[in-house]
Amino acid sequence: MNKITFLSMLRFRGGIHPRENKEATEHRPIEVTPLPSRVYTPLGQHIGTPSKPAVKKGDTVRTGTVIGEPSAQVSVPTHSSISGTVIDVIDLPHPLTGRLTTTVIIESDGNDTTEDEINSYDCSNITPQEIIDLVRRAGVVGLGGAAFPTFIKLSPPEDKPVDTLIINGCECEPYLTADHRLMLEKSKEIVDGTRFIAQALGVKNVIVAIEDNKLDAITAMKEAVANTGFQIIKLKTKYPQGAEKQLIKACLNREVPSGGLPADVGCIVQNVGTAFAVRNAVRFHRPLYERVVTITGNGVKEPKNLWVRIGTPTRDLIEFCGGYNGEPQKIIMGGPMMGVALADDSVPVVKGTSGILVFNDIREPSEQDCIRCGRCIEACPMGLSPTRLNYHIRAKRWQQAKAEHILDCIECGCCAYVCPAKIRLVHSFKFGKAQLARMK
Repeated sequence: MNKITFLSMLRFRGGIHPRENKEATEHRPIEVTPLPSRVYTPLGQHIGTPSKPAVKKGDTVRTGTVIGEPSAQVSVPTHSSISGTVIDVIDLPHPLTGRLTTTVIIESDGNDTTEDEINSYDCSNITPQEIIDLVRRAGVVGLGGAAFPTFIKLSPPEDKPVDTLIINGCECEPYLTADHRLMLEKSKEIVDGTRFIAQALGVKNVIVAIEDNKLDAITAMKEAVANTGFQIIKLKTKYPQGAEKQLIKACLNREVPSGGLPADVGCIVQNVGTAFAVRNAVRFHRPLYERVVTITGNGVKEPKNLWVRIGTPTRDLIEFCGGYNGEPQKIIMGGPMMGVALADDSVPVVKGTSGILVFNDIREPSEQDCIRCGRCIEACPMGLSPTRLNYHIRAKRWQQAKAEHILDCIECGCCAYVCPAKIRLVHSFKFGKAQLARMK
């Protein structure tokens, strides 16, 4: 008998309650977008070393063809999301970092012919190592935003035994509803993927954590986990509940140490979208070449949740949603708290793209002097002192910033959100962390 546990008191420090703004898409079923006429697929779509080109200009590919091979231990293959012809392999700015990245451009033949190996397979006697190998071959990465190679999470070090798997269905960022809709429409498939993840890790304690602003998803997932022994935990809505360290604290009252990883406290966290992708990889040998993306904001005429092929230009999705509603002032890839503003609408969707937000009424307030109110300290879920870190960075005191744990910053944006002086604290922290990386 499966049960729902309600944790009435959140146990991670800080956090905020921004307006959710999910109403435009939370009741919109996921629609399948038309095949893009051309895709632009970067070979660096995950944390670690980008894959290396496996195709050249003029090659013919199918949907699911490997176009980028792993080039290091922390690396996964990249696959074609359409069938057609490779028209170029060139360096283009990466959608999220802006750095030049090897990109494979493919023109569609309109047929969507898949690789022969994408089929249904018997998984009744599959071993944990076979699951891990299939997940790596499929290029599965974390779809919650971080894009960490999933096969590595499924292979924790022997000296760090894992006893709990948390499936993250919180989707705490405002506006985004892709995970919400996936839980409503693909709940059984998510649970199927969760079984494979648990089997690969060898764990029995499995928690599905969902915020209480998604009661219909909680009901759907409760029905899907019937007779599995998995536990549903309902959490009060609070940002950044979906950050894995905060989620572990709220669900298990375990605190990941500074500089540590969830495995250090016996836990692994996977997103619901990742669980769905794992199910496709194991049961059908289907690579990760599409995902659900929320297209919303007051700058788009018809906000929607869409199944999108990786590499599809943003403008194609906006056109499918009725086009722009007025003149767009800002387009953001991801959520409003942790997303990245795009230079233009030619930028393609990557594996880590959870949403495209279009706004036509953005006002950029000017920064004022810090008034030492301490609100940023109260809001920081990592227990840092954002105002002190900002002083160190502006004074180029990199080592002092490091000593005060700037590397523990998860860039959630809580500090900037509550700052009455409108200081761009996250921008400052990203710059400081980049400087430390260069020095290292």
